[in-house]
Amino acid sequence: KFRDEVRPRFGVMRGREFLMKDAYSFHVDVDDAKREYAKMYDCYDRIFTRMGLTTVAVAADTGAIGGDLSHEFHVVAETGESALYYDATLDEVRAGRLTLSGEEKRKLYAAADELHVAENCPIPPERLRTARGIEVGQVFFLGNKYSKAMGVTVTGANGEITPEMGCYGIGVSRLIGAIIEANHDAQGIIWPEAVAPFDAAILNLRVGDAACDDLCEALYRALAEKGLTALYDDTDKRGGEKFAAMDLIGLPWQLTVGPKGA
Repeated sequence: KFRDEVRPRFGVMRGREFLMKDAYSFHVDVDDAKREYAKMYDCYDRIFTRMGLTTVAVAADTGAIGGDLSHEFHVVAETGESALYYDATLDEVRAGRLTLSGEEKRKLYAAADELHVAENCPIPPERLRTARGIEVGQVFFLGNKYSKAMGVTVTGANGEITPEMGCYGIGVSRLIGAIIEANHDAQGIIWPEAVAPFDAAILNLRVGDAACDDLCEALYRALAEKGLTALYDDTDKRGGEKFAAMDLIGLPWQLTVGPKGA
């Protein structure tokens, strides 16, 4: 019914190239295509949640790709390239104070800048929220634009039909920048555990001290045995430099070993 691209490709989003994860689906009728669209919308929502991101999915212009139904998933960030307009209820969802199903979310007003028309907005001004967003994914219902152009038909219950199509993409390389924009402080990155490049940092504050060296090595091995990855700082830099570097890298956990602790 649908397959992932084996060969990575580059897409173009607002004039910038990025590495895409693509999926396509083919359906015997519009109802089936829209059911799959809803499933993929919910799937993408869960993917971004597991990455530690809170996204706002907004109705979007299908552009050159075509079709008459599309949603963009945006990470809310001050540096976002897109203007978002949405129902205040979504702020309750983003803050974790309210849980909605995918269907309930899709019914709420949320639009990217190119589709928001102030005079036609269906919600009152006091309920309208605005933000900047970084687009990280998009789902499309394409109809039969491409299957018809390629002359693709399949045998259905009532004879030959032209399949309806869906298209779904996540900007894999864009996610790194979006995650950092959404998770940082003045000292550096704060990686969500699910996507951190390492699970923990080990800081040896007295390299050359036998007790410190032995304990750091033991911690490194113990983490590896549990399937966890560690970034071990065994440089001869001062403690302050090591702390600053690890705060910049922003791993979820730090294990600090000094002579007294050892």
